Amino acid sequence: MPLLRREIGDVLRSARQQQGRTLREVSGAARVSLGYLSEVERGQKEASSELLSSICDALAVPMSTVLRAVSDRVAAAEGLAPPASAVATVPAAPVADLGIPPVVITRDGLVSAA
Repeated sequence: MPLLRREIGDVLRSARQQQGRTLREVSGAARVSLGYLSEVERGQKEASSELLSSICDALAVPMSTVLRAVSDRVAAAEGLAPPASAVATVPAAPVADLGIPPVVITRDGLVSAA
């Protein structure tokens, strides 16, 4: 059984790396210490809902998209196939305003450029 905090961390790290952003950039935007964000990404710390919201806002990725990707990764680890429609696309409008490329989080939790 996968640990939820590890799956959340993996999805957040993938989104950050796909955007070409550093831990320092995202931690500053999310107003969380660099060390703590690093621990969240590595699955060593549980992110509160408030912290997760701040990180998602800093990444311009809806929390629902992150949680959907995490849910699909857990389902896959449990041997359950996620629904075929479980591909979430991060909206391009707010991200474009920040100069950050939009990302696609697939049903297996992988993040790629749109």
